Amino acid sequence: MFSIYKSHSNKLYNKLVDLSRNINFYKKNQLKDNFETRINLIFIHMSLILIIFKERKKDFPQDIFDNIFLNIEYHIRELGYGDVMVNKKMKELLRIFYDILIKVKASKTINKNIVTNYLVPQSEEPKQLNDNLLNYFRHFYDFCFELENNSMLKGQINFKYQ
Repeated sequence: MFSIYKSHSNKLYNKLVDLSRNINFYKKNQLKDNFETRINLIFIHMSLILIIFKERKKDFPQDIFDNIFLNIEYHIRELGYGDVMVNKKMKELLRIFYDILIKVKASKTINKNIVTNYLVPQSEEPKQLNDNLLNYFRHFYDFCFELENNSMLKGQINFKYQ
């Protein structure tokens, strides 16, 4: 009935938030700096991590997965949404997450389709996709693939990309 908040499971979530706040996304790649873009960046990073676990034939801990979405729900509430809107927003965000995950799983990488559908540029004019953004996600995947599972789960993802 009541969900149990496990603060010890926040390490990966905190790292995903930290990665989504990388200034290069907003300055160099000209992405819109808003809640939706940051959540989608979290989803893309998380999808890559889940794909790595799947390729290694390891189960991703359900409690950490649940806690990530519980944190997102708490942040939506902090934005001032009421219960009905929180449920509606979470349903929409879960649909987006699973859509990203399915597309990443199918292509085993982040492609232009995912980026253009979920990462909104600052300007309204058509923007040529920045290859740097695609390279960033390829390098992130390669970096995480070299990490041990426990390191990723503990949020020990010290990924730097310029």
